[in-house]
Amino acid sequence: MPQNQLVIKNTPSKDEVYLLSKALNINPFLASILIQRGIKTFDEAKHFFRPSLADLHDPFLMLNMHKAVERLEKALAKNEKILVYGDYDVDGTTSVTLVYDFLSNYTSEIDFYIPDRYLEGYGISTKGIDFAKENGFSLIIALDCGIKSPDKIAYANSLNIDFIICDHHNPGDEIPKAVAVLDPKQTDCKYPYKELSGCGVGFKLLQGYCQKNNIDVAILYPYLDLLAISIGADIVPMTGENRIFCFHGLNIINESPRAGVKALMGVSGFKKKLSISNVVFGLAPRINAAGRIAHAKAAVNLLLAKDITEAADFAKDLNDNNLSRKEIDSSMTDEAILMIETQENYQNLRSTVLFKTDWHKGVVGIVASRCIEKYYKPTIILTASNGKAAGSARSVHGFDIYEAISNCADVLEQYGGHTFAAGMTLKLENVDLFRQKFEEEVSKSISEDSLSPKINIDMEVPLNFVSDKVFKIINQMEPFGPGNMTPVFLTQNLKDGGNSRIVGGTHLKLDLFCPKTRKKIDGIAFGMHEKLPLIKSGNPFSVCYTIDENTYNDITSVQLSIREIF
Repeated sequence: MPQNQLVIKNTPSKDEVYLLSKALNINPFLASILIQRGIKTFDEAKHFFRPSLADLHDPFLMLNMHKAVERLEKALAKNEKILVYGDYDVDGTTSVTLVYDFLSNYTSEIDFYIPDRYLEGYGISTKGIDFAKENGFSLIIALDCGIKSPDKIAYANSLNIDFIICDHHNPGDEIPKAVAVLDPKQTDCKYPYKELSGCGVGFKLLQGYCQKNNIDVAILYPYLDLLAISIGADIVPMTGENRIFCFHGLNIINESPRAGVKALMGVSGFKKKLSISNVVFGLAPRINAAGRIAHAKAAVNLLLAKDITEAADFAKDLNDNNLSRKEIDSSMTDEAILMIETQENYQNLRSTVLFKTDWHKGVVGIVASRCIEKYYKPTIILTASNGKAAGSARSVHGFDIYEAISNCADVLEQYGGHTFAAGMTLKLENVDLFRQKFEEEVSKSISEDSLSPKINIDMEVPLNFVSDKVFKIINQMEPFGPGNMTPVFLTQNLKDGGNSRIVGGTHLKLDLFCPKTRKKIDGIAFGMHEKLPLIKSGNPFSVCYTIDENTYNDITSVQLSIREIF
């Protein structure tokens, strides 16, 4: 297991801290955290703590939005058949639910299509286009996919089927010749915010349609729960419009959830207010499990459900799929780790590329993430699918895995993704060659720094900084995510209060005590049972942590969620 590097962020100037803490009437430590996130004035803090839908950008700033809206208007006016097409992951299924459900208010000539992960693979498929042709669809709205499918769009054009592409992935060298391509990552797109999810781009299309047709855009706001789920699950930056969408979407989830989300919360065991972390680790895996184990259209059916009884049945099926996914994931991870441990010279490699013909395609991405947790190297897990090798890649901090894969394009059939996650297909006979080329690409471009996991610490604080009031203010900084991570603190020179112990076999329940201030507080350290001798040694130790709360016997109190002990 690689050793964590602790990186403490720069401390803002005392003058800046004083001015902001006075303006907001908050603790100087909290003011410092806000300044580190670019918030230096009262007005900036107001926008941060109260994200406003009035601050959403004009959708027509996005390249090709006028063309997209005009084509959609034409289809609705002429009663054309519209097919809403989306990827099989959380972002894709929430996107499809959003656009299909909204447009169903304006036409009955509409259906949705999710490709089969195993028979069709990622992105636009020939089978999906053939389905559209056979059933008389003349317009396909592609969500969370399409930017890397110029050949498939050309095929659709030959059949007189038009495409509106709503994607957020990095474009390739050739932009598909669709009627309109919406993707803020296009080099000539002037849209101010580049980090939307696929669902976010779909929302902008509908926002543009509403704006052009004098429909109050507030009609779209009940769909913000879907955006919050997509943004959290796709791990896009929690900044700009994403943060506005998430803030209001979480409010909908907690105050008036749609039937499908309410049912999902039930099978996930949530009884209190959900955070974005609950969405990412509770709701999203169950939505994803539909496409991993069976077919992702089940997730769309759940999210479209209007009746709570029907939704509960869908949610139970998804939960069962998720339990199956966990069993497969655990078994595959064990196999992957065994392959790594018995691989000659593995310690000298800069990457991990594993291939096994019978691995389950639906969980290769999860297994790649598990391997990174243990070995911390750019990782690709491949399996056999439809006569090809198909897989998922996950990266480490500071390394663009998409770029590295792009440089191996000559041995790939298809690929796409982001800086930290990607997917690819290749010929079975090219697996060894790809493994070799990918290792060469990683070796020549990755830094030693990127091969050690980092814990970014916002600042060092005394233990008596931690309080209910501080926890409540930090909670108001939600939603957290890349670009606005949960604050991490460091406190040194602590001792065992006498009651620290192992719980659940591998976890530590800590009784933390600061001799200087006489402050005591509880902490929980998951999977750190081996640190108990250090705690019990009588010597001072340090912890880095986030501030959380724990409810026991109906009593809720603040506790530390430990990230490292040293």
